[in-house]
Amino acid sequence: MLSPRALILRAPGTNCDHETAHAFERAGGMARRVHVRALVEKPSIADDCQILCIPGGFSYGDDIASGRIFALELKTRLADVLMRFRDRGGLVLGICNGFQVLLQTGLLLTDPVSHTPEASLAHNTSGRYIDRWVRLRCHAGPCVFLRGLGDLELPVAHAEGRFVLRDPARLESLSAAGQLPLTYIADDEGRSTNPNGAMGDVAGACDPTGRIFGLMPHPERFLDATQHPAWCGRLDPAAPGAGLMLFVNAVKAMA
Repeated sequence: MLSPRALILRAPGTNCDHETAHAFERAGGMARRVHVRALVEKPSIADDCQILCIPGGFSYGDDIASGRIFALELKTRLADVLMRFRDRGGLVLGICNGFQVLLQTGLLLTDPVSHTPEASLAHNTSGRYIDRWVRLRCHAGPCVFLRGLGDLELPVAHAEGRFVLRDPARLESLSAAGQLPLTYIADDEGRSTNPNGAMGDVAGACDPTGRIFGLMPHPERFLDATQHPAWCGRLDPAAPGAGLMLFVNAVKAMA
């Protein structure tokens, strides 16, 4: 029996595709890196995969806004492919730039009446690019990728990661529905680790089924304990990093 296959969809400027493919392979899956133009030319490539991942980076140089051009390309040239993939039960993961893309494609947090995005990822309140580790909490709900996870640490690296809702009143209902399953929490000294000023400390969001998930932190950058800056004397060097479990959950769900 073949292992579940993950399609890592990249564009010019994507720079985390190799690490993300490695993460899925470490989790027991098979990964294939595919350029978006190759998928446009041969959409059937997606038919052989059970997981679709848009990794981090600076797609198309983040011109106009982060992920905007990549999202427009997907909407205008691959919308039918994405919707078929979703409707047949495939898993979709967007990491950092991939999360920015998902929010603009109609796959994640889209108003059912106007069909416009309910949320976006704005510039960090600091006005600066942030690259550091954060504390996170996984909340119980439908999200396939976060099953069995509680509190964890992951690195972030972005300039536009501030989660904002078009209607702030939707925060409570989305949270109650389990669609905001990942939030930033305080460190041991009680200081917030929210790096960007995100509304409700939101670090990730999913669709109602929990099969489409986007997050700002980079789980593919914490597959081994030794990748943590404070691993020495604190973590078992032979232990897996907390990020690996997101990929393990995805592969298990499609096995």
